[in-house]
Amino acid sequence: MRALSDPDAFLPTDVGVLDALTRLGAVPAGTGASARAGAAKAAAALAESWRPWRSYAVHHLWAYLEEKDLT
Repeated sequence: MRALSDPDAFLPTDVGVLDALTRLGAVPAGTGASARAGAAKAAAALAESWRPWRSYAVHHLWAYLEEKDLT
């Protein structure tokens, strides 16, 4: 995202993105491949409203996880 200067890159299958969105209650929690696929699909749908700045949302989600891990 940074190297290509793309402000609209989104990683719906990224473990950190899914973890943050799950902790925030934005996507369903669950285990297993089908649950992860459903969460990734929900994350991608949610992120559509963040266009054209989805890369910044990813950074905020990662920062949220760092903050939660420190507390």
